[in-house]
Amino acid sequence: MTDNLNYLAIDIGGTNIKYGIVDRAGRLIEKHSESTQTAGLSEFLNQLETIISRYIDGVKGVGISVPGKVDHHDETIYGGGALDFLNKINLPQKLNISVPMTVENDGKAAALSELWLGNLKGIKNGAAVVLGTGVGGGLILNGALFSGTHFQAGELSFLAYHSDLLMAHLEGSLGSAVGMISRVATALKLPDKHDGFKVFEAINQHDAIAWPIFESYAMTIALLIYNVQTVVDLQRYVIGGGISEQSIVAIEIKKAYQTLFARNEMVINTLTPVEIMPSKFGNDANLYGAIYHLLQTINDEV
Repeated sequence: MTDNLNYLAIDIGGTNIKYGIVDRAGRLIEKHSESTQTAGLSEFLNQLETIISRYIDGVKGVGISVPGKVDHHDETIYGGGALDFLNKINLPQKLNISVPMTVENDGKAAALSELWLGNLKGIKNGAAVVLGTGVGGGLILNGALFSGTHFQAGELSFLAYHSDLLMAHLEGSLGSAVGMISRVATALKLPDKHDGFKVFEAINQHDAIAWPIFESYAMTIALLIYNVQTVVDLQRYVIGGGISEQSIVAIEIKKAYQTLFARNEMVINTLTPVEIMPSKFGNDANLYGAIYHLLQTINDEV
């Protein structure tokens, strides 16, 4: 049973919608998950309305994490990631509920969760790198979320290493945790190409087939961090997303990052290595971050 000191958090993903009740102290006291309705906008909105209707009478507000850029001038979503029907949709207007509702980009929500109660708490300059279908991110500068001029700071999936941006986007998919798991599963001839449990079982055993693929993936993320770091010079990066719950992920990304340094004396002499560690909240980060964004927006005490 909820009361009006609690908030409903919703994390919208291309595969699943996670939702739960978070109290003002930042405790996740109830959590659920169900498959995302992807047939179209109408079906999707019906699903959200059904979820919200279960809790609306007992919560003080609703915080939502979404794929895509969120323009906070009017809360319109742009892009929408795998849910392209979210492009140019304003969820607060569409849902029109009786309590405050806010929407935040999923990578930024992850960063906010770590700033609020996680491994970026007390860190003046830091970032969250979220490994999922793509690479989400959020920057913390001077102790606050930095959204950028157009609310797109931290969109790490769009980093380009090629002048052909279509090719660059395809190369960027190498940072996809889902893609890495699929590549390992295919190489291992697993029947389920999304069997993360079996994939990490092989990775943790340094399987001769799985390990080189994972090692290459860790280097891809390390290179991403290296490039971002040369521009913003942060103190700490936290690695989020579902795979971050595997301790080997942050460990190997950190090792790969250190390897990059060791290859170049000028880099060693000029740049200071950054801290890299797992996020505190892993796959639940967006739930916490959505509520922290809500609390900041409605000026509730946090």
